Amino acid sequence: MPHYSTLGSIPHKRHTQFRKPDGGLYSEQLFSTAGFSNDYSLLYHVHPPTQIIKTEPQYSVSPQVAEEKMLRHRSFDGFKVKPVKDYLDSRVPVLVNNDVHIVIAAPQESLTGYFYKNTDADELIFVHEGSGVLKTMYGEITFSYGDYLMVPRGTIYQIYFDTPDNRLFIVESFSPIRYPKRYVSKEGQLLEHSPYCERDIRGPQNLQTFDQKGDFLIRAKKQGMMYGLHYGTHPFDVIGWDGCCYPYAFSIHDFEPITGRVHQPPPVHQTFEARNFVVCSFVPRLFDYHPDAIPAPYNHSNIDSDELLYYVDGDFMSRKNVTRGMMTLHPAGIPHGPHPGAVQKSIGAKETKELAVMVDTFHPLMITKQALELENGDYTMSWAE
Repeated sequence: MPHYSTLGSIPHKRHTQFRKPDGGLYSEQLFSTAGFSNDYSLLYHVHPPTQIIKTEPQYSVSPQVAEEKMLRHRSFDGFKVKPVKDYLDSRVPVLVNNDVHIVIAAPQESLTGYFYKNTDADELIFVHEGSGVLKTMYGEITFSYGDYLMVPRGTIYQIYFDTPDNRLFIVESFSPIRYPKRYVSKEGQLLEHSPYCERDIRGPQNLQTFDQKGDFLIRAKKQGMMYGLHYGTHPFDVIGWDGCCYPYAFSIHDFEPITGRVHQPPPVHQTFEARNFVVCSFVPRLFDYHPDAIPAPYNHSNIDSDELLYYVDGDFMSRKNVTRGMMTLHPAGIPHGPHPGAVQKSIGAKETKELAVMVDTFHPLMITKQALELENGDYTMSWAE
């Protein structure tokens, strides 16, 4: 996060005495990235955030890789993932490498009986279906269809859904998720040519301080294992915080598309970046306006990256038989492009209503066993005329 925010009560100076009404001290916590060398926030707890009273045996949640290496176009039906009551049990890893895990989830119930934190990865949760409230130690963020929820690693959270009908596309990043560097000034402001700005970023609101003692279970994921940690005080006992590292929401509907006289390359759709991958948003937009423009994307070679496209809504003129929740994987090493007939069909079209999320990785993605259960087997040959 490049910009500063604050919520609740904080002392005048950091690392100084900050006392409760009864004279006791609030407990300061530094929440930092890259050690002490990058973005951070300071949180002030009613109780020290360290009081573990019990632990549970850990268990593995590591993805089970079915194919480490492959060279063919693949397609998966994300909506084949069956709804599951529990939020964590609903999360199905489908494509993974050492930089990022791609997860599909269809949770039916809110995460209320315990708390969760991912200690290894930032989580970018795209809300395909559903609405509700993300609750964290920083406060609350309401969300609905089309929102990206960016949750920094180590953030303790619960998620409340309004209905049992929820579909999530989750990007777990093992490096910090950032705004693209070319969108940001040297001083950290989103620049004028950026397709979104600070006004579009929704930080936490409605900070509630829970001064409660008891037994509070936090499920924490670390290195492919899930740990159960019981704390003696409520993790959301923060009286105030400030800094540049906190969860936020950004709606794909607030992404302003960049268009031109001729077809623009995929980087104009870039929304976020991390180490060795980027996230792009394809949104409704006017097509190219050169008199001889071809709106359909040109054939291109994936020389350095795997391209994963998650289809959200709308009509995708470059592909046949596209359904909501469908994922296509076009691996590095072979070219891909519009399906037969799509180029000619696109000529003269004025706009597109498509909505999709793309993840381009600079190291190959591996396919999990769960992904094979979702695969559309004939996709590889769908370019044959």
